[in-house]
Amino acid sequence: IESKTEGMMKIDGFVPVYWEENTGKLWLEISRWNEEILHYTSLPAGLGQNDIGLNRGDLRGSAVVVFERVGRKVFMKEPNYSYRAISDDPLERKSVEDGFPVSIHWGWDVAAETGDRVLVDATTFFMRDAAGLAQSLRSQGAFRLDTSRSAPYLPMTKGFPTNTEVELTLTFTSDQPGGLVRSVTPDASALTVRQHHSFVQLPELGSYTPREFDPRSGYLSTGFMDFATPIEQPLEKRWINRHRLEKRDPNAAMSEPVEPIVYYLDPGTPEPVRTALLEGGRWWNQAFEAAGYIDAFRVEMLPADADPMDARYNVIQWVHRSTRGWSYGNSITDPRTGEILKGHVTLGSLRVRQDHMIGEGLTTPYENGDENPQDIMDMSLLRIHQLSAHEIGHTIGLAHNYVASSQLAGGDQSVMDYPHPRITLDENGNIDVTEAYDRAIGEWDKTAIRYGYSDFPDGTDEAAALNEILTESASRGVTFITDSDARDPGGAHPDAHLWDNGANVATELNRMMDVRRVALDRFDETAIKVGDPMATLEEVFVPLYLHHRYQMEAVTKVVGGLYYTYALRGDGQEILRHVPANAQRAALDALMRTLDPDELKVPERVLQLIPPRPPGFGGGAEIFRKWTSPAFDAVSPAASIGDATLDFLLNDARAARLVQQAALDSSLPHLQDVFDALWTRLWEQGASDAYGAEIQRTLQRSYLEHMMTLAARAGMPQVRALASFELQSIADRLEDRTGGDRSTQAADFMAMQEIERFLDRDIEPIAAPGQPTAPPGSPIGQPAQEWLIPIGGAWVVSWDGDLGCEWR
Repeated sequence: IESKTEGMMKIDGFVPVYWEENTGKLWLEISRWNEEILHYTSLPAGLGQNDIGLNRGDLRGSAVVVFERVGRKVFMKEPNYSYRAISDDPLERKSVEDGFPVSIHWGWDVAAETGDRVLVDATTFFMRDAAGLAQSLRSQGAFRLDTSRSAPYLPMTKGFPTNTEVELTLTFTSDQPGGLVRSVTPDASALTVRQHHSFVQLPELGSYTPREFDPRSGYLSTGFMDFATPIEQPLEKRWINRHRLEKRDPNAAMSEPVEPIVYYLDPGTPEPVRTALLEGGRWWNQAFEAAGYIDAFRVEMLPADADPMDARYNVIQWVHRSTRGWSYGNSITDPRTGEILKGHVTLGSLRVRQDHMIGEGLTTPYENGDENPQDIMDMSLLRIHQLSAHEIGHTIGLAHNYVASSQLAGGDQSVMDYPHPRITLDENGNIDVTEAYDRAIGEWDKTAIRYGYSDFPDGTDEAAALNEILTESASRGVTFITDSDARDPGGAHPDAHLWDNGANVATELNRMMDVRRVALDRFDETAIKVGDPMATLEEVFVPLYLHHRYQMEAVTKVVGGLYYTYALRGDGQEILRHVPANAQRAALDALMRTLDPDELKVPERVLQLIPPRPPGFGGGAEIFRKWTSPAFDAVSPAASIGDATLDFLLNDARAARLVQQAALDSSLPHLQDVFDALWTRLWEQGASDAYGAEIQRTLQRSYLEHMMTLAARAGMPQVRALASFELQSIADRLEDRTGGDRSTQAADFMAMQEIERFLDRDIEPIAAPGQPTAPPGSPIGQPAQEWLIPIGGAWVVSWDGDLGCEWR
């Protein structure tokens, strides 16, 4: 090796690297035979385009690997930790190891050796698309790695005693790059980013004690099948994902930690955001104090010369993109134990601007046109405090808790919920944004940290102590419901939703509609500064007009809803019950308000203030779609949000639950009750003027489309039957209607014709061309999706207004 590497630059460390300048090659010196090592890839310099992803700081998957030598070959092999036998019997362990495949990720030929050390040419291993960028870019054209325009990035290729970091500049080329790539790249045919490889020493097995996963605990988990498990016990085991944390004195009620958990903030973060992120992240110390620790969680500034991708640092990065989008809380976890080895938070820098714009629309603060309203700035920075705490929460092991906003009094009970700004009216009837967001950690967060991180005194029955933490919390009404029960449009839990507020969601919807009405009635040009194009009023108007959209979605879950918990046998929690009939009917009444044409009209004063878009101010997806383009559309905003109410209320699963619940208890609302309420609201209750009548006719059309979809595609046969029968009933009632102006007669005629054709199955239940949809939601990201798919060794457990990922 010494002879072969003469003249090369050696980067010594955990796995030594050599740089051969005259050939452009990278060499690895391997001597850690059969030692389990962590390898992961990341993107220190990304694309900056939210819809594609590939952000600065993205973690792109990790694996435990071992180096094995077979003659003149060296393999990098990943053991299969999804299937194992936790046993002292080596033959029992081997029987499982041989029962499932391993993965050999790479193979090298030995180029030189000294003793048990070998040298391999690792250039091709490093100089490849290990992070899967070409696959991520597939919607934007066929991109290929061009090695002639790629090279090691030596400033960030470093070696340390417990880790080795190798960084590459990689260029991807395409003959026909898509528009999204064109929007962020100087020359879209050549897209250059940086990719990072890390080799990290893993903790010694036995030095960390895994903690059992409990579905009530609110943790992300590492699961595997243990074939050494006794027959009478479950084969699949689950451990929570958490950082290593131990008390110096486990017998003390309060103790300093052996080593604190430290997170480092990106020094490129500007003020006042920097202070907000530091303060918000430090909220977690309140939860660790509840678990008996003194100063166990810290947030500090990252040293200027430190590498954010280095495994030794838990990092909070402030990441810029060309469009607003998600924030992420990612972790790299040891799949052998569930121990979190690196937390990495990615915060989108445009989020604070979106909250600021929401405040502008609500308060119209620019009377003179050049003010800097402090209340809006304070609201925006409070949201950044919460955002920092939320994303860090993912990286310390916690999942979303979407019932927190409905429990107890005095605000959300967890930063792991999604907070909608709580906007109120003061005693003079003015918009008040001063208490829009909470200012501390929640009660659930303290419960979760106590469960995951408590270090119990000697002799404690740990299982009993952990169970007591959760049962005591449940007795106070502080529990946990997560993504799988909150994101589905047909979700059944009335308290599990994103961006909602209030113990009674229907009451809160009516209150929010009152606030929205006040803000709409006062909205004018003072929502933008002097010198801004008047057309940009629309950007500020959109989130105000849609102020109630998420609360509306939450209220739909009350209709046909079910209260339930993640109860265990014998834990004393309520298992399941229907939402009471009076609450369901109140929710249905509140939802009808969201379909009232007078509530959905854009004030005529506002219609006179928004001209067609000037050159250079296209607006894109952030503004309402227009039937009247280029002019602002007075009807399509109502069509989009009204259609959203109908889409959630007439969900297939919800319709089936309504049929079923009425069969089990006749006092509960039936699906027909929903149909009757919608007929009354959309046809029998007339609009107050011609403008409202046009909105009402648009909503009627949307209702019929949703009914046709139910009639054709609902899973429950009785739902299909009831929807078909209701469509025929609507046609009969319309045929019997007399009078009305020509527009009403035309709408009725088209409805009767399409119902007849549909029931004869001459047409499919598809939306009319150009049906408007609301601009992207969550109000700082794209529409929510939920995925559970493997990507390069990572299970993406949710993709939403932020991202909660667990990498293993």
